[in-house]
Amino acid sequence: MENNKILTIAGNPNVGKSTLFNKLTGLKQHTGNWAGKTVSSAKGYFKYKEQNYTIIDIPGTYSLIAQSKDEEVARDFICFEDTYKIIIVCDATSLERNLFLLLQTIEIRKNVLLCVNLLDEAKKKGIDINIKKLEEVLGVKVIGTSARRGIGINELLEEVHLEHDNEKVFCIKYEEAIENAIKIIERQFEQIDLRELNSRWISLRLLEENNSLILKIEKYLGINIEENKNIIKSIEIAKNYLKEYSIDKNNLQDKITDKIYENCNNIVNKTVSYKNKEYYKSGIKIDKILTNKITGIPIMLFLLCIIFWITIVGANYPSQALSNLFFSFENTFRKTLQFLGLPGFLVSMFTDGVYKGVAWVVSVMLPPMAIFFPLFTLLEDLGYLPRVAFNLDKIFKKCGSCGKQALTMAMGFGCNACGVTGCRIIDSPRERLIAIITNNFVPCNGRFPILISTITMFLLGSTLG
Repeated sequence: MENNKILTIAGNPNVGKSTLFNKLTGLKQHTGNWAGKTVSSAKGYFKYKEQNYTIIDIPGTYSLIAQSKDEEVARDFICFEDTYKIIIVCDATSLERNLFLLLQTIEIRKNVLLCVNLLDEAKKKGIDINIKKLEEVLGVKVIGTSARRGIGINELLEEVHLEHDNEKVFCIKYEEAIENAIKIIERQFEQIDLRELNSRWISLRLLEENNSLILKIEKYLGINIEENKNIIKSIEIAKNYLKEYSIDKNNLQDKITDKIYENCNNIVNKTVSYKNKEYYKSGIKIDKILTNKITGIPIMLFLLCIIFWITIVGANYPSQALSNLFFSFENTFRKTLQFLGLPGFLVSMFTDGVYKGVAWVVSVMLPPMAIFFPLFTLLEDLGYLPRVAFNLDKIFKKCGSCGKQALTMAMGFGCNACGVTGCRIIDSPRERLIAIITNNFVPCNGRFPILISTITMFLLGSTLG
């Protein structure tokens, strides 16, 4: 047995990957409700039954069709990194959407373990998942967990510890024309060492003409596909064959995606039962109001104005209390320094400069932040912030940015540093840079007093004069 084994945790954003990671390793990695919160891979260690494990929490991704840097990191790790086992974490409340990544992964790897998380939330919504049936249909080991409560963690560890690969995993069957095209290319890889990859998956990627992924495959296998005349010829034959069935590069990906979703739906129909099959319709009705062209923006402005009003008005009372408390000790502090025999300029520097400055900053900045961020977090937990991004996406697109910047700008009103660092959730490097630059101009609660003082001294003062 190896001294150390590498595990990989993968899954969609917001399925509890980081929570599971923390439970296994004891680390307190920050967990969030925004897509792509885990921007870079996190690494941790744990020991189980005298075996050491290194566990990698890769960025959340919805599929292996990478659309951003985060998803590229996740895709490349799943496809090309040598790992003992890959734990795909799914959300029990939306299993159909989460199975998309699993079905793509088991096309490549056999060492896959499915962790159906958030079973407690599924139970509240009247969703019952037949774990044994799901395991039978998929051909991979399935463990049900509620990571936040620690339920199912021991069973997961025990399954991780057992050394076995899944032999008869679920295989997606595409329409006949695509299957025949795959076979045409697949034959050319019979004499090539594909390491952990399989010829069926590589053939499908060559048909899709995903150039960035093909380069990664070539690097991983140590071959140059363009120099292999047999492979290039088979690709051309396969493409011409598909054209006879009106399948080209533009609609091939759609057909592949549709077939995967169709299989996800079929699997869920076999393994999931609902006490109330229309439980999700209430959420759809709410979405129709919150993201409506007519009502979406006014509701958003109303909610944000309420938060700002509560923050500004509510912060006055604790700010005044803190100010009175701190400045009540000012004379005592000054007399103490004078008693110690410090020169007058040092007494003035420490009292009128350092003490008053710190007291002013704490009394002015702490209360608004203590009110604003919990309220902002409440909107996050209620799932409203993604709807804000959706509502504002078209408007921000016209400025060369995206709707996600609206969230970082709103955070900037609480603390500009948070608003700038929050730009990491934006996928496009260009849009991220625009957000970082423009978010610097958002007046946070630390800047408000300075702006008000400046306006009062230089504008209102000159007007009154």
